[in-house]
Amino acid sequence: MAKKRPVGAVNSEPNVVPMADIMLVLLIIFMVVTPMLQKDISVELTQTANQHEMPDADKEDAIVVAITRDGNIFLGTSQKQLGDLSKEVAGLIEGRLDKTVFVKSDARAKYETVVNAVDAVRSAGVEKLGLLTDKAKEGEPLPTY
Repeated sequence: MAKKRPVGAVNSEPNVVPMADIMLVLLIIFMVVTPMLQKDISVELTQTANQHEMPDADKEDAIVVAITRDGNIFLGTSQKQLGDLSKEVAGLIEGRLDKTVFVKSDARAKYETVVNAVDAVRSAGVEKLGLLTDKAKEGEPLPTY
């Protein structure tokens, strides 16, 4: 027969079931929201020894063109064709005081694709063009691709 506790006894065993339920719900929320927080396309940037800081590239309204390893061109997070890139960039910089566009390309992207994308961006009327790179680590040779 089951042993009953006296009426006034305190239960010292914690009930962890509600805590586990809350933790699982929070885990699911974070798993769903985290991919939505990525604001741009991630590429493996080229490493350089002498780079300049470009803090404007991290702003919310910065115009960033990304070129992936397989030659795809992205304006923000939407994929564009090379022929449409100039028209799209011209529409974005129209009416802006700061007509700066940042280009980041994968280190293993074809040079021809990067040059064609830069030409398309420049033909849109861009005043300043920034090429985004990573800083090489101290004491290590620059990688060859």
